[in-house]
Amino acid sequence: MTRLSVNINKIATLRNARGGNIPDLLKAARDIESYGAQGITVHPRPDERHIRRNDVYGLKKIVRSEFNIEGYPSEDFLRLIEEVKPHQATLVPDPPGVLTSNAGWDTVKKQKFLVEVIGRIKAMNVRVSVFIAADTEMISHASTTGADRIELYTESYAKNYKVDKEAAIAPFIAAAKKANDIGLGINAGHDLSLENLAWFVKNIKGLQEVSIGHALISDSLYYGLENTVQMYLREIRKGSESI
Repeated sequence: MTRLSVNINKIATLRNARGGNIPDLLKAARDIESYGAQGITVHPRPDERHIRRNDVYGLKKIVRSEFNIEGYPSEDFLRLIEEVKPHQATLVPDPPGVLTSNAGWDTVKKQKFLVEVIGRIKAMNVRVSVFIAADTEMISHASTTGADRIELYTESYAKNYKVDKEAAIAPFIAAAKKANDIGLGINAGHDLSLENLAWFVKNIKGLQEVSIGHALISDSLYYGLENTVQMYLREIRKGSESI
C-alpha cells in the first residue's frame, strides 16, 4: 500500500511565529508516527522560516519511520544530508526565496548538475527522489540522472480535480506508466488532500509514497491531529482497495 509521509513544516511555522517550543516539533513527529504515518518529511530552507537545521538533527535521533529531507541541493543541503543520512533526499529546484515548491526539475537542461549531486548523495547510501512535473520527457531524462525515484508535482491535479477529475489525472497516469516502464519509483506530493487523495492513489500504478503537509496540518485544526492522520490513511486504503 502507498505510504503516508507527513510533512511537518507547518508545525514549525506555528512554533516560530511565537518563539519558544510550542508546539513541540519533536513530540509532534513522534505522535504522528504513533498515529500510523509511515514517514516524516521536512523541507529546511536557508532562511529557516519553518524547519531549522537543529530540528533536522533532533528529528534524526527520534524518527523511527522513514525520514525524508527535501531541498535544493546546495552545498549546505548536501552537507546536511551527509551528516544526517536520512532514508531519502528529495531534490527540488526551488531558488532560496520561493514561498513553496512551484515547479519540477528540467532534467534535460539540468542533467549534468543532477548527475553530479545525485552521485554524491547516493555515495552516502541515501535514496534520491527528484521533484518533477507529470511530463514524460522529463521523467525519461530523470532515469539517466541516477535518481531512484521521482516525486510527481501534483498541484495541477489538485487544481483541476473539481473541474474534471478524469482529465486532471490523465497526465499523471501517463507519467506513472513512463516511470514504471523505465524502473523509477514513484512518490507524489503538493496539494493532495482528503478530497482528492483516494482518486489519485486509485489511478497511479506503483505509487510508493505520498508526502502531505499543508492540507493535513490544516485539517487537524478541525479534526485533531490523531484523527486527521487516520483519515488520510483511510483515504489511501480506499484508493488502494479500489485498484
